[in-house]
Amino acid sequence: SPFPFDLVKEFADDFPNAEIVWCQEEPRNMGAWTYVRPRIETALRESRHHFNHRPRYVGRAAAAGTATGDKKQHVKEQKDLLEAAVVISATSEAVHI
Repeated sequence: SPFPFDLVKEFADDFPNAEIVWCQEEPRNMGAWTYVRPRIETALRESRHHFNHRPRYVGRAAAAGTATGDKKQHVKEQKDLLEAAVVISATSEAVHI
């Protein structure tokens, strides 16, 4: 499967103090998270600064549908999702919106 392992490692090493976050709009069970997580972890194991770190998931919780069906709720979830993605977290736990 194609994946830019070398680029992930390189960018991770360029930012030694960064928290590695995967943010997706789709629910956890529908987006790329299950594909990229093990690959990001493999790339990080080869890095100088992130070899003991794992990426943090920020996105919607697993769901049967791709959308809430309510525009106001969608806008709120989008705002919360973006905020959670850029705020430095004291925990490495996943954030479900």
